[in-house]
Amino acid sequence: MESKHCGDEATKYWNVNGGADTEDSEYTGSHEDEVNKAIREAADLLRAGRTVAFPTETVYGLGADARSNEAVERIFSAKGRPSDNPLIVHIADLSQLDEIVLDVNDTARRLMEAYWPGPLTLVLPVRPGAVSPRVTAGLSTVAVRMPAHPIALRLIAAAGCPVAAPSANRSGRPSPTLASHVGEDLAGLIGGIVDGGPTGVGLESTVAEAGPDGTVTVLRPGSVTSEALARVAASVHTDPALHSGREENSPAPRSPGMKYTHYAPRGSLRIVRGQDPEAVAARVQAELAAAEARGEVTGVLAYDEHLHRYRASIVISLGPIGALETAAHRLYAGLRRFDEEGATFMVAEACPEEGVGVAVMNRLLKAAGDEVIDV
Repeated sequence: MESKHCGDEATKYWNVNGGADTEDSEYTGSHEDEVNKAIREAADLLRAGRTVAFPTETVYGLGADARSNEAVERIFSAKGRPSDNPLIVHIADLSQLDEIVLDVNDTARRLMEAYWPGPLTLVLPVRPGAVSPRVTAGLSTVAVRMPAHPIALRLIAAAGCPVAAPSANRSGRPSPTLASHVGEDLAGLIGGIVDGGPTGVGLESTVAEAGPDGTVTVLRPGSVTSEALARVAASVHTDPALHSGREENSPAPRSPGMKYTHYAPRGSLRIVRGQDPEAVAARVQAELAAAEARGEVTGVLAYDEHLHRYRASIVISLGPIGALETAAHRLYAGLRRFDEEGATFMVAEACPEEGVGVAVMNRLLKAAGDEVIDV
């Protein structure tokens, strides 16, 4: 475990991944007692009102004591996050719910039993005064989840407080799936980074609101799909604000990820969508060729079956079109690679909006600012 001076302040780094799957050669392997020490030190920072980035099964989160206005303000400051964008509160045990929320209806309880710990966030009625109003953005509800990552659970338990934690990146940037991504965006701006290696899912959690009548409304799609929710709920609906272009005009987002452009690379990104793979491929290559003629550094995000069709400065595979969990896992790292290699114009293939493909397309549309070419 070591401290590094990054930017204007010291940001402490802990490696709890045993040195595996990390891109930082300075990190060293750690024994279990060192892991315990790291978790204690990171928990101490959280209790002191500081911010700590930590791994979850979805992406890295930037955590702070959800009860403290000052601590939560540090999240918004480090990220440059809009003030009306609510935060998700992370817990390590169901017993913490009573401290945070007024009521958990039967539908929500069944969802917890089925998918907690896991990548599902539930919007519940907040107990007045239980968390900072900065967490709820003035809403009468709070978004809560229990992550399915051992380091996250141990850290939250050791901190002894509910932990507010959006993704650990500058607002608008692709979310981090490696500790090195966090460092690129936030080193020198936060108290510490716990390196647990690559995250598993790669996309943020599904956010849903459960009604007492058994209906569930999806506010942000994720790896817990509508089909999975329907195995527990009486019916599942998608919030109309998720439709392209609607959420930007909403007065106050009910959930993180419902407003503002997110996940965007620094260059210009377009999505090509269509039913005919040949027509899609032809348009993608035409866009790339025109950009190259303009002197752009080009990039393409495509599926394995189509990679051979494309000529670009940077070609990134999203995996097989029939395994969109791979696309979810690779998407943010791919967008960050475009930035690392200086891409100025990028094109992404759309994917079927079924299962986890709904979440993949949601994030792609956000990253592209809804710039879609239909063929």
